[in-house]
Order: sequence, then C-alpha cells, then structure tokens
Amino acid sequence: MIPGKNEALEKNDSQKEKYGSFSLFDIEHFLRRVLKNWYWFVLMLFMGYALSWIYAKYYAQNIYASDLSLSVSNNTASYFTPTNQSFNFIWGQGGNQDGVYLKKLLLSRSHNEYLVKELDLFVNYSTKGVIKSTYLDKDDSPVFLQIDKSHPQQLSYPITLIPKSGNTYEVVLPDEGQSTNLYSYVAEGFVNINPYERPANKIIKIGEWYNSPNLRFRLIANPVMPKIQFTNIIVNLNSVNQSVNDIVSTVGVEFDKEINTIMIITKKGYNLNSTVNFLNKSVSELQKKRLADKLTVDRNTAVYLQGNLNTIRKKLDSSANLLNYMKTTEKLYDIKDRDEKSLTRIKELEAKKADIESKLSSLNMIKQSLESQNFDKMISTNAAGFQDGLFTASVSELKALYLKKREMATIYTPNSEPMKEIDRLINEAKMGSTGSLRTYYNTYYNEINRINNEVANANSDLDSYPEKQRKYLDAERGYNMIEATYNSLLGRQNETQMRMATNQSDISVIDPAKNVGQPPIGPNIKAAKAGIIGGLLILPLLFILVGEFLDSKIRNIKELLNATRIPLLGVIGNNTNENMLTVLDQPKSSVAEAFRGIRANVRFLSGENGKSKVILVTSSIGGEGKTYVSINLASVLGLSDKKTILLGMDLRKPKIFGDFQIDNKYGISNYLTGEVEIDQIINKTRIPNLDVATSGPIPPNPSELLMSERNIKFIEDLKERYDFIIIDSPPVGLVADSYELMKYSDANMYVVRHEYTEKYMLKMISEKYHNGEIEHLGLVYNDYNTKQGYGYGYGYGYGYGYGYGYFDEDKNYKEPLLIRIRNKVQSIFNKK
Repeated sequence: MIPGKNEALEKNDSQKEKYGSFSLFDIEHFLRRVLKNWYWFVLMLFMGYALSWIYAKYYAQNIYASDLSLSVSNNTASYFTPTNQSFNFIWGQGGNQDGVYLKKLLLSRSHNEYLVKELDLFVNYSTKGVIKSTYLDKDDSPVFLQIDKSHPQQLSYPITLIPKSGNTYEVVLPDEGQSTNLYSYVAEGFVNINPYERPANKIIKIGEWYNSPNLRFRLIANPVMPKIQFTNIIVNLNSVNQSVNDIVSTVGVEFDKEINTIMIITKKGYNLNSTVNFLNKSVSELQKKRLADKLTVDRNTAVYLQGNLNTIRKKLDSSANLLNYMKTTEKLYDIKDRDEKSLTRIKELEAKKADIESKLSSLNMIKQSLESQNFDKMISTNAAGFQDGLFTASVSELKALYLKKREMATIYTPNSEPMKEIDRLINEAKMGSTGSLRTYYNTYYNEINRINNEVANANSDLDSYPEKQRKYLDAERGYNMIEATYNSLLGRQNETQMRMATNQSDISVIDPAKNVGQPPIGPNIKAAKAGIIGGLLILPLLFILVGEFLDSKIRNIKELLNATRIPLLGVIGNNTNENMLTVLDQPKSSVAEAFRGIRANVRFLSGENGKSKVILVTSSIGGEGKTYVSINLASVLGLSDKKTILLGMDLRKPKIFGDFQIDNKYGISNYLTGEVEIDQIINKTRIPNLDVATSGPIPPNPSELLMSERNIKFIEDLKERYDFIIIDSPPVGLVADSYELMKYSDANMYVVRHEYTEKYMLKMISEKYHNGEIEHLGLVYNDYNTKQGYGYGYGYGYGYGYGYGYFDEDKNYKEPLLIRIRNKVQSIFNKK
C-alpha cells in the first residue's frame, strides 16, 4: 500500500486548516543537523579551551581579600565623629548601638576621604609584562610618586617609570591622550588649561621634580627595598572622589554572630598587600582620631565643670559665713526639740534637687552649643547625667550637614533644590537632637516638681518653730543644698579627670590584617572557563537553531507526510548522472530502482479498470525535477514492455528534447495550432516501447492551447495507441494549467525536491486534495541525500541499501564516521 493512502481521516474544518501547515520547529531535523555539524562543536570546544587557558593565564585579574577583627567598647559615640553623609541607624540591637555607629563610620565618606588624602591613596601602582598587567601595593614599588597638589594633574594618564642606571628613572608618557581638562587636588575639581604639545619623555633622579603642563611630581625612594625587581612601574592618578568610591565599594563590615561587640572588617582588592595595609592603616588612623575626639570632649567638660565649681565655691563660702553669723550672733546653733527626721529627709531631697539642677545647667549648656552650632565647644552628656547614642549620633550628623551646607553654598543658590534638600535634612537632624533633649528636660523637671512637693510636705512639720529658728533652718538648708551641688560637680569633675588620665581608644584590635598567602577569592576561573567553553559551544547550536526557525525548505519526509496527508509514491535519490536519462544509463543504480518502485506504486492510485493510463507529473515551481521524474518514469514503463509516450506539455519551458536528442522544431504546440498532424510530432527513442512528443516552439498562448478541445482529443487519441501517457505539465505554483489537465488524468504525481521546495508552496495543493478538487494524487520526493539518513521507514525504492554491494554506487560508498563507530562498538559487545 502507499503510505497515507488508506488512512481514515475525518475532514472537519479544523483539520482542513492544518493541511499544508508545517510545524515551526522540527526537533528531529534539528538534531540531525546538530549531529551532521559535530565537527563545529569539536572545533569550538578546542577553541574555548584555548581561550579559557589564555584568559586564566594572561588576562584574569585575581581578587584578594583580607580581614581584621576588632572589639568595640560601649559608649564610643562622639560628637566629633567625622562624617559627611546622612546615617540611618538601627538602634536597640542587643545594646550594640556603638558598634552599628562605628560600622557606619568605617563606611563613611569622610573617614575614607581622610585616609585617601592622608595616605595618598589616589596614586595607583601597577606593572605590565608582555601581556598581563599586575596591580601593585605602594610598598611593592621601589619608588613612590609624590605629586604637587597645588599643580593641576591629569587623571587616568599612565605614567611609566623605567629604571635606569643609578637612582634615575625614565618617565615615559603615552603617545597621545594628553588633556586640557586637569584635576586640582586642592579644590577637588577640574580646571581647563590652554592646549599644549605632548610632554617629552625624560630621565629624572630620585627627588627631582618632573614638570609638564599636565603633570608635576617627583620620585621618593622606598625606604624598604622590595624583593622583586620590576622592569617598569606604571602609575595612574585618580580623583579623591573616585578613590573614596572605589574604597567604600570594596570594604565590608560584619558583626560576630556570638559576640556582637566584635566587628570583622573585610577589604577586597587586586593586590593582597594593599588590602592588608589599608585595613591596618584605616583602623590605626581611626583609633587615633577617636581618641583625640574623646579627649576634646573631656577637656571641654573639665573646663565647664571647673567654671561651675568656682562659681558654686563662692556661693558655698557666702552661705557658710551667713550660717556662722547666725550661730554666733543669734545663738541659734542649739535648737531644742528639733525634728531631726524631717530635717534629714528635707536635706536628702534638696541634695537630689541640687544634683538635678546641676544636670539641668549642663543640659542647657549642651542645648546652647547645639543651637549656636558651636560643636567644637560641646561638653560630654555625662555632665548632664545621661548617655544617649541616638542623641550623640544626631549631633554628629547635624555637624556634618552644616559643614556640607557651607560647601554647597559656594556652588548653589539658597533657593536651589540641593540647598532645599540639605535644609530638610538639617531640620530632621535638629528634630532628632532636640527631641532627645526634650525628653531629658521633661524627666528632670518632673523629678524637681516631685521633690518640691515632698519638701513642702516636710516643711509643714516645721511650721511650729519660732521665726528665728525657722530662719536658721532655712540658712542651714541653703548651705546644704549648695554643698550638695558642689559635691555633685566635684564628683563629675573627678570622673572626667579620671577619664582623661586613663583615656584610651575605645577600639581594640583583636586580629590585625595579615598576608598569610591567602588564595584569591575571584574571579571564579572554573566558572569563567565553563562560561567561555559553553558560550562557544552554544554559538553553532544557536546558528543551527536560528537556521532551523528561519528554514522554510522541505527537509523531512515524515514531516511532509504529516502536514500534507498526501500518499507518498517514492523517494528519488540524488542524480549523479550527467543527463536526465538515469534509468537508461545507470539501470543498476539505486535511483533507477527507486523509479521502478514508483512504477509499482502508481497502480495503487485509482484509475480506469485499476490501471492508470494518463499520468500527470507536476510540481510547485521549476527546478524541482518534474521533467526528470517524467523522463525516467516513462523510461521505466517503456522498459517493462508497456507502450508509453512522454508528452512535453510545459509549453513555456521546453526541456525533454535535449536529453533524447530530438529536434524540437515541431511539437505539441504545432499540433494544437493545426500546423502538423499527430504522427509528425511523435518521436521514437532508443527504447522500443517509448515515444516522445516534445513541446515544440514556445507559443504566445500556452494556457489556451492546453485547455483547448483539440488537446483533450489529442490525449484521448493517444490513450487508444499507448498503455501509458506521461504528461510533463507546467508547475502549479506558477500557472493553473496543470489543475485543468488533472481533470483528464488518471493519476497525478506532485514532485517535491529535498531542501529546495518551500513549505508554504504545498498549502494550495493540500487544500485542493482534501477538498476533493484533485483526485488520485501522490507525492514523489526527489533529490534526497541518502548520506543524511533516510528518515522514513517504508521500503519503496527510496535509495537505501548503500554499503551492501547491491547497487552500482556501493563501489564508491564509504560509511559515515558515526556509523563506523557504532558498528565497531556493536562488534566489541557482540563478541563471545
């Protein structure tokens, strides 16, 4: 049976719409193309391995990390903490407010800007080999580059220092790239200068200034000579802002999970020594700065307390004189029946009141400094009897915002958006600081009111005393209150002096950063190699995938049959003959056998008395092999003792005469116009039972001639003379002539050429077939390349059998590599 011929199809509307519609993606054909192009994947694999090896050896810049752990004491917050950014604090983390504050400080711009300026971290060192550049730590370089900060400098302009004899170096600058836009390290901004010629290379001694319009620097010898000698040192300058941003982006601060007062600071960089030195220097400078800040606050507090003590001392002396006068003059030092219990209670209450009023005085001093923006005179909150990290942080933030505002005032107008934003931040910081102070004011005032009420109740017990005695008691209470205030101030002064005497940094290093040969943390070389190799392997896969999606050619027999549901008559292999007479010239070839299979399958197409008399061969467009199929099918029929005639009815493009070496002077076009008789156009061939009628000269009206009654009668007359009539008709994708001729044919062959016919061209023929407009239709798949695999499981002369010594092609046949490998593996496992 013919594949697909007798399949029961329910031709509803939804199914009819699918006929001739191919799937967007053919997974089977895609996999075949992948296997066919296996050598590209092997090539990409080797190329990817080579590129990844070159990348890892010559281009990958290792990233190192070092860490430092330190312990943070409580109450480390300071008004003088350097910061130029707004902090958003997370308070109440297990009492570790100071640690959170210090973390913000370590990541703050002002701290890192201080380090950049103090340690010249805007100068970057590296060295370059034949291919790869390596970043250096400053201490790795035999010389340090010291710039003249008062002179504008060009940034990102490589300065190459080449060692020469003695203590001299050749300064080599790039051949081009000199800029008139230079950076001022004083103003921390860019300035423009007049154009200038490229500075010449120059040999300078250590300590000698190099001068050019865009650079001014000198070399300082490294006091510790590095162990490694470099053939060149490359120096690049960065702006302060860029250097700070680079540092902040590579510093991380975390807290120990078990002890939250221990901080772990991590620094990443291209040079391990640089990360180690930075961390140690950063923490060292932070310790010094924090200690100086604490000493400044304590000194201010000591001065403030001493001033208050001097004032209170005078009041205490005056009160003592008054009390002694009353004792000696009024003789009131011995009062009978004194209520010692009430007097003792009043003395205790008034001592507490005196201490609170002293704290209120310190609180007023803090408030006054805050409102007057006199932060450098701020005293410690200890003098006011409280410690509040939130208040301290808000004061520090407010101080930084005022400094920032003064800087911005030189650039922006008062009503500009940036100035409005900084004012908004200042107001928020003010509300935070004043809100904290207001809380303590309310607490102290409430406490004083409570004490006053208790004192008033205690005084009611003393109303029975005579007036003179009450005056003495009032003087005694006044003296006690002043004495209590003095003692309170004296105690806080002693605390302050003790802190000043024993003051030390609230930051203690547990484990300093060290170079212990830590391996690089990045880049991930294995992942990079996998990415490079995988990316290159994906390239041919993507090309094949895109080609598969964009491919509109027929390449798969199974897909063709599923889409069209038209019976398949046979598959014709690739024609290796020089002409179209394959059956005659190569009768033992697989292609000739395929045509014999088609001859056998034609009988399954319905015809008169079960025998097809008129067989029409057509295709979508020219070049698909319909003439080739017509010639060889006619040859097969003629060789099988069937009287056969081949009609060249493609009047627009005659072809048949050339292969049979027939004169095309007279043909079917001449007969249809009445110029000649039927016997004059019939030509004999070297096959006794095969005659040929060529198309003849190209007429001006081929469609009218083919549809004429004379042509129909012509076919009917031939049916009386011949067993089979093979019609080589015009392609249906270009003209409609073949559709009309199909009305008079007993079987119709539609030729589809492998990797040539467009998929969309089969839409019309499929619809007409399933709509019943065309009957007795079968497909012939032409020019199929057997080396690609057969792709269909029916044995109807499809050209299979290579390698079995059956066809002529076997003498030149060589099995594909994958088949040879498969057979070899099978032979190994089949051994007994």
